[in-house]
Amino acid sequence: MSGSSTVEQTRRLGVETTGIEIIEEAERTARPRDLFWPWFAANVSVFGISYAAFVLGFGISFWQAALVTVVGIVISFLLCGIIAIAGKRGSAPTMVLSRAAFGVTGQKVPGVISWLTSIGWETFLAILATLATSTIFKQLGWGGGTGVKIVACLVVAALIVLASVAGYHIIMRLQSWLTWITGLATIAYILLTLSHVHWSTVSGIKAGPFQAVIGALVLLMTGFGLGWINIAADWSRYQRRGASGPAIVGWNTLGGALAPVLLVVYGLALAGSDDKLKDGISADPIGTLATILPTWFLVPFLLAVILSLVSGAVLGIYSSGLTLLSLGVRIPRPSAAAVDGVLLTAGTIYVVFFAENFINPFQSFLITLGVPLAAWAGIMIADIALRTRDYDDDALFDPAGRYGAFDWTSIGTMVVTSVIGWGLVVNNYAADASWNNWQGFLLHPLGLGTWNAKDGFWEGNWAYANLGVLFALVASFAVTYVARRGTVRRQETGSYAGR
Repeated sequence: MSGSSTVEQTRRLGVETTGIEIIEEAERTARPRDLFWPWFAANVSVFGISYAAFVLGFGISFWQAALVTVVGIVISFLLCGIIAIAGKRGSAPTMVLSRAAFGVTGQKVPGVISWLTSIGWETFLAILATLATSTIFKQLGWGGGTGVKIVACLVVAALIVLASVAGYHIIMRLQSWLTWITGLATIAYILLTLSHVHWSTVSGIKAGPFQAVIGALVLLMTGFGLGWINIAADWSRYQRRGASGPAIVGWNTLGGALAPVLLVVYGLALAGSDDKLKDGISADPIGTLATILPTWFLVPFLLAVILSLVSGAVLGIYSSGLTLLSLGVRIPRPSAAAVDGVLLTAGTIYVVFFAENFINPFQSFLITLGVPLAAWAGIMIADIALRTRDYDDDALFDPAGRYGAFDWTSIGTMVVTSVIGWGLVVNNYAADASWNNWQGFLLHPLGLGTWNAKDGFWEGNWAYANLGVLFALVASFAVTYVARRGTVRRQETGSYAGR
């Protein structure tokens, strides 16, 4: 069978063969409202309820927590929506479009950060799905030991890898179905647990300091929208070039933020009603949420949890494959997704079956990557705001083109704001990831916190506000918007004909 006929057969099966190249005009048939489905499906999960326990852990009231939930989640997905505009303008993956800001070769700096972040978070989702299966099987009296974990791990990994290899078109159809399945199961969970909400207890939670509110805000922004921001344009690159930018931002924000806002607010009422439940969620989110359910609903609950976690992981692995290609790996897109799927599977197997203490260090590593990712986001958003024309398609793949090989202003901005940002965040897993305790090195000099070496934690209201993430995001945006204005103008004028 010839290569062209193989590709054609693959397309007939619905498998996406397009890699990081520009999407052909005839294939740009998506509408802004189509963006609702992948973002909603990836974020409608009862796991979102568990974030409430972490938010209340900052020592703030229900009303303070509800306010930062709405503000933090909506703003974070609004930023994703802005990045999605680039997908419409350039019809290429996010990390390819980012070459306009960092240079065709220089883009590999944030590209590596993005790839590691995507692989890491999606592996974490696969681990949660595997462990959730084991926990619920134990509650049902069906075992939950090694055999169950092996089967769960293989099934979860297979679902993620097969969907990500299939690509955009199949994923979009899959996500529309998952939206209904997981959405209905989540509604059922809320109805079945409403009796556990005690408003008198919730309303009696005392308010916390302003610094704690900021810390909760940053947690919600990084846990939701900012966790997806490096792949936002991957799902808008099939949009028509003439699609409305505000509509793209709106549907992206609505799809991503709607479910998490409702789930976290409900979780605040649930966790705020019972300290034992709140503490249990912090240690075992899925298992604890299942303990207040009637036995007959445990199996539907388990299926909903697995499908919702798989849904999120599919988006990440698909995009991490595209990012791998943007770094210069020359293999077909399905193969790139398969490679990342193998890494995800290996990571899940290692953590579930061999690592004695890996989850907390793993999360510490991923949170550390959140600072440079926020810096990249600020630069990218500023670059999008400065541009008035579509991208030069050919120049995105040519180091000698108008975007150049390296943009040292963007690279330098990302490096400097990341270093300063790391100095303003703390390692929340100091005991388990002591190699990361160098973070927060600016807190003491600035009078924002003091390290208690004896007990191994930071003291001071500002210490756990994690200002470094906000600093990296805002400072990189401001510097880029001012310093690269002339560069962007030169890139968009001269021999560029535009559209």
